[in-house]
Amino acid sequence: MAETKTHNSAAIAGNMTANQSIDSMFKAGAHFAFSKSRRHPTVAPYIFGAKNKVEIFDLEKTGPLLAAASEFVKSIAKEGKSILIVGGKSEARAAVKNAGETLGMPFVDGRWIGGTLTNFKEIRKRVEKMERLMSEREKGELAKYTKKERLLIDREIANLERFFTGIVVMKELPKALFVIDPKREYTAVKEAKDIGIPVISLAGSDCDISEDDYPIVGNDSSKSSIEFFVHEIAHAYSEGKKLWQPPQTTAKTSAPSK
Repeated sequence: MAETKTHNSAAIAGNMTANQSIDSMFKAGAHFAFSKSRRHPTVAPYIFGAKNKVEIFDLEKTGPLLAAASEFVKSIAKEGKSILIVGGKSEARAAVKNAGETLGMPFVDGRWIGGTLTNFKEIRKRVEKMERLMSEREKGELAKYTKKERLLIDREIANLERFFTGIVVMKELPKALFVIDPKREYTAVKEAKDIGIPVISLAGSDCDISEDDYPIVGNDSSKSSIEFFVHEIAHAYSEGKKLWQPPQTTAKTSAPSK
C-alpha cells in the first residue's frame, strides 16, 4: 500500500512538472508557429491546430523534445566539454550572448563565419591574432607604429572583435551545436553535420528538423520564446557542470634514496 502511495505521488509530481513546463512555454509564446503554407513537412506531427490562419504547436509534444535536449546538454557538461551557441537573428542575439558570457561558453550572436568548424585551425589563428594585437595595444607596444598604422591596426582589431569575440574561449571543437532557427543558420548546421558534431535546435514550423539530432519544435521568432528555451538549455548545462569532476593530477614522488 505504501509503495502504491509513493508511486502515485511521484506520478502526480511528474504531471505537475510537465504541466508547469507547458504553462511556462505557453506564457513565453512558444506555441505560435507560422501559416500552414510555410510549414515544413517534418514539423507536421507537432502541429496542434490553427488560429486566425496561424498554426499552433502542440506543446505537450514540445516538452519531451526539450527534456531530451536538456539531458543531452547535461551529459556534455558532466564531461566538462563545451557547446557552441548560435543565434544571429536580432531576436536571439541578446539571449545567446548572455548565455554564452554567463556560462563561459562560445557563442555566435552575429553572422556565421564560414569554416568556424570545418576550418577550425585557421579560425583559431585569426582569434589568436586578435588576442595578440589587443594585448600589444593594452601594453602600449603599438606606439612604435605611425599614427596611420595604429589606426589601421585598431580597425583590424575592431573587425576581428566583431566576428570572433564570442569564440575566444573555444580552444577546441565543441561537443555540440545549439542553434536558434536552423533554417537561418543552415551553414552552421551543415558544418556541424559534415564533421559529426550533434545539433540541438530551436526550430520553427518552417524548418527541416530531419537533420537535427535534438530538435526542439517551438517559436523561434519571438524574443520571449527564444529567451525561454535558451535559458532552459543554459540551466541544463549549469546543472550538469555541477557534476563535472576535473581530472585529478597525481603528484610525482621521488624515488627513495638507497
